[in-house]
Amino acid sequence: MTGIDFTVFRGSSSGKIVQSKTHKESIKPDEVLLRITHAGVCGTDQHHKTSDMVLGHEVAIALAGDSSTIRGHCDECLNANEMFCPERAMYAHSNTDQGAFASHAVWKAAFLFHIPDAITSSDAAPLMCAGATVFNAMYLYNVRPTERVAVVGVGGLGHLAIQFAAKMGCEVVVFSGTESKKEEAKSLGATEFYATRGASKLEIGKPIKHLFVTTSRIPDWNLFLPILAPNATIYPITVSEGDLAMPHIPLVSKGLTIQGSFCASRGVHAKMLRFAAVHGIKPITQEFPLTAEGIEGAMAKLDKGEVRYRAVLVAGK
Repeated sequence: MTGIDFTVFRGSSSGKIVQSKTHKESIKPDEVLLRITHAGVCGTDQHHKTSDMVLGHEVAIALAGDSSTIRGHCDECLNANEMFCPERAMYAHSNTDQGAFASHAVWKAAFLFHIPDAITSSDAAPLMCAGATVFNAMYLYNVRPTERVAVVGVGGLGHLAIQFAAKMGCEVVVFSGTESKKEEAKSLGATEFYATRGASKLEIGKPIKHLFVTTSRIPDWNLFLPILAPNATIYPITVSEGDLAMPHIPLVSKGLTIQGSFCASRGVHAKMLRFAAVHGIKPITQEFPLTAEGIEGAMAKLDKGEVRYRAVLVAGK
């Protein structure tokens, strides 16, 4: 048999991580063979651990082959919105025989990014998803340094959203269930911190212009809508099951916007990495071996809410 075989780690119907092999007969002119050194663990991976697919989409790699380029031709690709291309290859829906939880992968050369020297591979892996997710919303929808930005939740997304907003020059107001993360949030750049558990009303002074919801569950909107400024924008950037329900009258009477935000385009993604490098933005990570046992250990901690704040799988650890 010709071609390339490499180790991958798949989900299964029981949720157990299974080590197996993927075979690639050849590498196309617009593809590159990658050796994976670090892979971040995301809540999206947790959602798919019971699927028969190779898991993982946050990855730092070393090049192991030659590469060239690929060009998109639809309107979305030509307008730098390739994440909305009708022929996009999405995690869990395409190329399910490979992913970040593996020894190697074969991916399109045009969708690889240079990691600045100031960012380690362990820090880079979570930035590839969590960092790009929060930066993309702030960059695309014109968060300005003169505005008050709120972050709901100090977790895998929230602790990075605090840093990006603070380094953009914003006042950063952080909401968390208890006071336990107050000092950490302040050290990351929060200017104000409020505990919400048991609260029936929030008193925060000046209203909020941008509200980033980074918690795994949708918050009590009746608690947060009153503190929003007219024409404020709400970004529900975590993936939550079920419908997004919102009180109608406050939405209309304040002219609020609910803004969906997806993966960053390649241009915005590259800007995110440069911005993080220049401003010293780093995820808080815990490392685990890039093995079946290491993946299961990381996912077990993630499921219990015990990861602070991004799990990273390291090859050879």
